[in-house]
Amino acid sequence: MSVGALAAVGIAVHTAINLRYLRVPIATTAKVTERVSVLIPARNEAEHIAVTVKSILAQQGLDDLEVIVLDDGSTDGTAAIVQDITDPRLKLIVGTDEPPTGWLGKPWACARLADFATGSVLVFVDADVYFEPEAIRGTVELLRAQGFALVSPYPKQCAETWLERLVQPLIVWSWSATMPLRWAETSTRPSLSAANGQFIAIAAEVYRAIGGHEAVAGEVIEDVALMRAVKATGQRAATADGSKIANCRMYATPKAVVDGYTKSLWSAFSGPAGSIAVNALLLTTYVAPAAAMIIGRRNTRAIGAIGYAAGVASRVLVANRTGERIWPDALAHPISIAAFSTLNALSWSRHLRGTNTWKGRPVTAVN
Repeated sequence: MSVGALAAVGIAVHTAINLRYLRVPIATTAKVTERVSVLIPARNEAEHIAVTVKSILAQQGLDDLEVIVLDDGSTDGTAAIVQDITDPRLKLIVGTDEPPTGWLGKPWACARLADFATGSVLVFVDADVYFEPEAIRGTVELLRAQGFALVSPYPKQCAETWLERLVQPLIVWSWSATMPLRWAETSTRPSLSAANGQFIAIAAEVYRAIGGHEAVAGEVIEDVALMRAVKATGQRAATADGSKIANCRMYATPKAVVDGYTKSLWSAFSGPAGSIAVNALLLTTYVAPAAAMIIGRRNTRAIGAIGYAAGVASRVLVANRTGERIWPDALAHPISIAAFSTLNALSWSRHLRGTNTWKGRPVTAVN
């Protein structure tokens, strides 16, 4: 428990330092003159697709923009909604084929989109993200001005239901608190990669050079794998704070949260040993001190309280920076960690039984 409390304090200090170096894509130039291709894979996204597409078409400061939507076998009218949006910069591709052997659905959809793209910058976005008017201009400027090959600004993660509020903040908190950002921008270490497929900008020449999404065809967490593939070539990549320029509500119900996380968490930590190690560390660092604070002996309660306060402080720092709800959610940080570990265990259970699916397709590893 003492070790956990000490680790929580160390991570809280690192969080405070780390956030000082977190980049924010801010548009400062008058315009982006190069051609930018925004690529949107969409499968049963009728509820969101119109808002997403319209927010992209409303982007400012882009002289040469093309927006390509791939309707990936939707059954809910997604394609019809896109067809009703009249803009010469918008193209709809209707896909009816299933992913080939060795491919998962999203990498296959992204690869097909890239085949049609003609821009020198490719911006992959999910079909349920809303963008502020200067989001893409600022991101392309960061990509080019700092010499990055890939930039992934994390949108603000909107959460409403109880399980969303427990789990969703951990997405941004995890890398903001633990990954040294400036080192990550220059390092080729795979572990120092954090990317979010909701919003990724990549130089087209680099994308083609690494083989595009074919390089990550069977990866469940294809966004992180894409950043790792870029780094493997010696190119630089950056994780950024996109909370002021984009927002997304990934899952609208507790069931969607469970299904969404269990489809992929089993693949997040390089196998079962990695999953056990990471979750044991999280439980030791954040749950054990909180438990000791409540039920421990008198001489351990104070240490537990320090560890608990450090975990809450780390969450507060990140939430304050990214505009997420702070109170009372940050106070439930140990419960959030316990929920995450439970989802990880459930993900492995479903994976081993072959029952993990997403949007009607199986989610399995490629050997």
